Amino acid sequence: MNETIPVPVGKLPPRILQERILRFSGFKRPEVLVGPGVGEDACIIDLPGDKYTVVASDPIVGASEGAGRLLVHVNVNDIACKGGDPAYFMVTLIIPVSMGLPFAEKIMSEIDAVCRDLEIAIIGGHTEFTDRYDKPVIVGTAVGSTSFLYQAESLVPGDVLIMTKHAGLEGMSILANDRPDLISPVVTPEELQEILSWVSDLSIYPESILVRDNVKFMHDPTEGGLKGGLAEIARLSGLGINLDHDAIPVHPLTRKVQKHLGFDVYHLISSGVLVMVVDREKSSLVLESLKNAGIEASAIGSMIPKSEETCDLTSEEELWRILDL
Repeated sequence: MNETIPVPVGKLPPRILQERILRFSGFKRPEVLVGPGVGEDACIIDLPGDKYTVVASDPIVGASEGAGRLLVHVNVNDIACKGGDPAYFMVTLIIPVSMGLPFAEKIMSEIDAVCRDLEIAIIGGHTEFTDRYDKPVIVGTAVGSTSFLYQAESLVPGDVLIMTKHAGLEGMSILANDRPDLISPVVTPEELQEILSWVSDLSIYPESILVRDNVKFMHDPTEGGLKGGLAEIARLSGLGINLDHDAIPVHPLTRKVQKHLGFDVYHLISSGVLVMVVDREKSSLVLESLKNAGIEASAIGSMIPKSEETCDLTSEEELWRILDL
């Protein structure tokens, strides 16, 4: 008799992912320096050449408007977190027949535009139409190169946590694009347009280039939000996190919508936010370089021994609950 384990909507809990899925990792090849792991969103492969190869793959779930643009950014963000530069992109589109060819063309035109901006070649993929789904399945795979080999195991107590931009950035952008009816009761038309403009802030590639020589680890807090991303860093490093909630930037419009819909902003999907772990002696340098580039950044806490951790870090995602309202 097959064992039945209930699973939540969204990412698998880390324990189940580790025990039931990630143990199937195929043949062990020595050139795979960073492979599958909870919180490892891109692999690093030591292929011939003077740089490492980085590969990341992510879907878009929960968004329809601007999904092609978002697909490129979330995959490139994972390359960026390894200190890498993206070069190639593959796309899988499984589209409900009811949405038709124009939807597929729209998605690909968005992907094409972002890839041209970032000098990324689209090298293939798969496209099909189906009558089995009523929502599209959109998956991207990005390939790039890096000179860096960040290891969470190198983090030590006292290292500083720095984040860019503001919590819940991607989730708010999705709500404004796909469910403006949920937030329009508490925001003006002008404020809605401002939130819609946040889609231009969903890439962390520019800031990663600025800091990658001076960080010890970088992470893109996607599903599960800021606290979900921090939980993954803690798990990978074996350390705890001392989090200063008052230092976490939350946009006033996000606070307004949060109060109206009753969600936890720290668990709202947050692509576009770059979380860095930095040696304390370099934290001022990193903050200054981001500030000089006009990128909002804040020191939000530090790494501590696991035994001293008091912060409750989990990976639940709030967007799915909100979209069901």
